[in-house]
Amino acid sequence: MAVSYHQTIKNIKHMKKLILVALLVVSSLTFAQERGRKGEKLTPEQQTELQVKKMTLELDLDAKQQKEIKAILLENAKKREAKMTEMKAKREKGKKPSADEKFAMKNEILDHQIEHKAQMKKILKPEQYQKWEDLQKNKIKKGKIKMQKKHKK
Repeated sequence: MAVSYHQTIKNIKHMKKLILVALLVVSSLTFAQERGRKGEKLTPEQQTELQVKKMTLELDLDAKQQKEIKAILLENAKKREAKMTEMKAKREKGKKPSADEKFAMKNEILDHQIEHKAQMKKILKPEQYQKWEDLQKNKIKKGKIKMQKKHKK
């Protein structure tokens, strides 16, 4: 039972299509898993612990400073998480903030930043505070660059 040349070519094309489809399915599943992992968030306590350790390395914090900063950062992380949950719930309901609500939120954020800066100034030594401010400025610059790259895509 000999298979014709044309039938063989058809079978090969069919196999190529099947292999291509299989590769697409596998690659999309892999991509979906990677995106899923990205969504796993750290708890506020874990975030705070990592931030304090990083700051200790960068600013050479003593034990007392670590304890005070940890308390501030933990409180901030919990507030931030609660606010994000609230905003997500509103977004899911289809509610967009009004101009007045946006103004109030931005004002609240700035007030919080001013308060946080004052707290850090009380805890850190002058040279540590200056270095911390420089690090904050660099973070802001990096964030802006990252956002610009993201918007260009």
